[in-house]
Order: sequence, then structure tokens, then C-alpha cells
Amino acid sequence: MGDHKQDITGRQIKTITYIGMTVNIALSVIKVIIGLSAASLALVADGIHSLSDVATDMAVLLGLRLGSKEPDQSHPYGHGRAETFSAGLIALILIVVGGAMIYYATMAIARDEIATPRLCVLIAAIISVAAKEWFYRATRKVAIQSHSPALYANAWHHRSDALSSVAVVIGFILLKIGFGHGDQVAAIAVGLMIIWVGIKVIGDAFRELTEAAVDPDTIEHIKKIINSDSSIRQYHKLRTRMVGREVFLDLHILVDPDLNVTAAHEIAESLEKTLDEQITRPINITVHIEPDIPELRK
Repeated sequence: MGDHKQDITGRQIKTITYIGMTVNIALSVIKVIIGLSAASLALVADGIHSLSDVATDMAVLLGLRLGSKEPDQSHPYGHGRAETFSAGLIALILIVVGGAMIYYATMAIARDEIATPRLCVLIAAIISVAAKEWFYRATRKVAIQSHSPALYANAWHHRSDALSSVAVVIGFILLKIGFGHGDQVAAIAVGLMIIWVGIKVIGDAFRELTEAAVDPDTIEHIKKIINSDSSIRQYHKLRTRMVGREVFLDLHILVDPDLNVTAAHEIAESLEKTLDEQITRPINITVHIEPDIPELRK
């Protein structure tokens, strides 16, 4: 189940990612050129960060391509983990970028390099803040709708880019008021924020890889759907896990022991259909039918 949902969300992920890639390339070129001409380490670092966004965009697209492949004999549960690994790769890129920014900014302070505030740096940073914050919100919206861990990680990469541009603005202000290392301090602050985001994303990916259950709200929604079916007298052994964007769910249901096999099967089919219709993300369901007898009740 959920193939139609996978197709729709896949197209949404591709669209927002391709648009973001185009904008990232443009912003990277603008910021690096202006940063070099104005001798702004923070803006150059910000431009490199935007360039790293292109790499994460490509990771999202690759993860989507691999994760959308149909299940096969060697991968009976599909290839959804490819998107999870893609999210982890994006997180590692974030951490490396953040560490590099901190290193180069620290070295600049050690060499006592003093930057000069340039208006073009401020303008480029403000444009970047506006563009990347908008992309963060748009990408996060699609990520939540599609339940894509890789796209959610990429949304945070957009947000970290916006934050890095905010730091450039702050560095410019510090330079204007006479703090000569304001640009480098801003770059260090950006690096720390980026590393924090990377660690958070890796934590989320690790949680999925260790077979954690889906979020509590989704579990409560599933229980509500099961309890609303009067044909199901009781249920137990409800288990959930995530494979990329897809929920895998299995449970045992107790039904009238006098029902024939066909009638009991129809109850299971009806439950699967209702869950597939009401759960927003793709869902793969396995229902085990049991007779409602005392020794099977929990």
C-alpha cells in the first residue's frame, strides 16, 4: 500500500530540491565573489556553505531515486533506508563544513587579520537570509508532508545557511562599531550552529536505523482507527517502525470466533484500507487474525 502516496510525495521532493539547487548555486557564486573582493571571511565561508547545500541537494535526489525502487528478492521491505543514509550523509557534510569554518576563522584571529566592513557584504547577506529562510520553510513543509528524513535534513541545511548569513550581518555590525574580529567571530558562531544541526540530524537517522517506533501522535492515531472498528473485539502486539518515508505496521486482532475465513479476512482488509486512507504517510500493514477466545485475550 502507499505506492500512490510515494509517487506524489516523490514529485514534490524533486521539485523543491531542484529549485533549491538552482538558488544555492546562484547564491554561492554571488557570496564567494563578493566575499573575496571585500575580504570578508564570513561571507566566503557562507558562500562555501551554500555550495555544500548543492551537495546535500544531490544527496536528497540520490536517496530518493534509490529509496523509491520497488522491493526485490534481496530487499523485500524496499529500499527506503537509502533516504535515511542520505540524511546521515547530509549531516556529516554539515559537521565537516561547520568544523572547517571554525578552523579558518580561528586561524584568521590567530594571525590578527582585521576585516573592513563593506556595504556589499551586508546586502549579499541580507538577500541570502531572505532566500534561504523562505526555502527552509518551503522545504520543511514538503518534508513534513512526505515524512522524508533526507528532505527534513536538507531543510535544516537551508536554515543553517540562513543563520550563517545572519551571523555575517552581525559580524558586519560588530566591525562597524569597532570590533575588528567581528567577521571571524561571526564565522565561528555559524560553524557551531551548523555542527549542532548536523548532530541533531544524525541522531534522528540513528533512531530510525535502530528500529524505533513511529512518533507517539501517529501511534495514537492508529489506535483510534483500530478502536473505531466494532468488528475488532480486541487487539495486541501492535508494532511500528520506519523504513525511509514508509511506516511498517503489524498487529494481531481478535474477531468473532464463529466467523468464516472469508468474513474474518474482510475485516482485516477493511482495517488495512482504512489505515492506508487515514494515515498521511505511506504505510505497509500486516494483520494477523485470531479468534476471540479467553486464552488469546491479553
